[in-house]
Amino acid sequence: MSTEKKENAFLAFLKRKNILFSAKRYGIDALGAMAQGLFASLLIGTIIATLGEQIGSELLVEVGGYAKAVSGPAMAVAIGYALQAPPLVLFSLLAVGSAANTLGGAGGPLAVLIVAIIAAECGKAISKETKVDILVTPLVTIMVGVLVAKWCAPAIGSAASSVGQLIMWATELQPFFMGILVSVIVGIALTLPISSAAICAALGLTGLAGGAAVAGCCAQMIGFAVMSFKENKWGGLVSQGLGTSMLQMGNIVKNPRIWIAPTLASAITGPLATCVFGLKMNGPAVSSGMGTCGLVGQIGVYTGWLNDIAAGTKAAVTSMDWIGLVLICFVLPAVLSWVFGEILRKMGWIKEGDLKL
Repeated sequence: MSTEKKENAFLAFLKRKNILFSAKRYGIDALGAMAQGLFASLLIGTIIATLGEQIGSELLVEVGGYAKAVSGPAMAVAIGYALQAPPLVLFSLLAVGSAANTLGGAGGPLAVLIVAIIAAECGKAISKETKVDILVTPLVTIMVGVLVAKWCAPAIGSAASSVGQLIMWATELQPFFMGILVSVIVGIALTLPISSAAICAALGLTGLAGGAAVAGCCAQMIGFAVMSFKENKWGGLVSQGLGTSMLQMGNIVKNPRIWIAPTLASAITGPLATCVFGLKMNGPAVSSGMGTCGLVGQIGVYTGWLNDIAAGTKAAVTSMDWIGLVLICFVLPAVLSWVFGEILRKMGWIKEGDLKL
């Protein structure tokens, strides 16, 4: 068989197995699904456990603990679902996610993303190729996933953790400039069809850098919600302010200038968060990239306050803490984005209907 025929046969095999090597499938679909898996385990578990601690419910604390314990498997299965893995591959990814997340340490989410993709694609390749599929497919998926995890997950986790530590160290050293940089970049990532939550989780972004990330995400979500109120009314306010600013992505493609106002707002609220209010995210790192989505970012900050108090590094939650949280997450993004938006409208850069969902 000629080389060209072999290549064509291989491409036909990949197409038949629905294996598509693309940046969109791995960098958008899989990453976004991973964030949902993380939300449905670690994040919601943390919220439930925190609520239980506040009202003195051991049951809720226990429930939250169970949810947090399965974050690795939840992420892996979510990734497999995004890659359209068949059932046996999908279920086998539970073990793969557990191994990758455990071996990846602080950078576990990034390790899960990479390892789960490899295991899922290998499982899809072998799926239904033998008469003993029920044995072969799980065996291949789990063996490949766990072996790859043992080989590279610790290194991936260390690298991701190092990058996160570098960003956090730089933010502590230069809170003004890094406050702007982190806020703008993470805020933009939140609006793009990628997952800012997964990025923050993968890098373990907490502390002042996490606070700047929260500020940037809130600026985009609240900013677009308020800017577009004329066009989208209360439904748009809620869907963007408590949902996601990603809803504006189609309009951004048509007129990129509508992105200027919330991005400028994030460039202002970021350094205010780091330099003036000392806003820190010492809760789950994934919360840093959630903004006001379900108020997860704010719950994460509050959880961090409680963690600091329990650790003895913070005496109590002060009125200044609450003022900073409300201003950075809600008031300033709304006011700044509205002001910048009106200026852009008067300049003719934003026209009526440009922000219509």
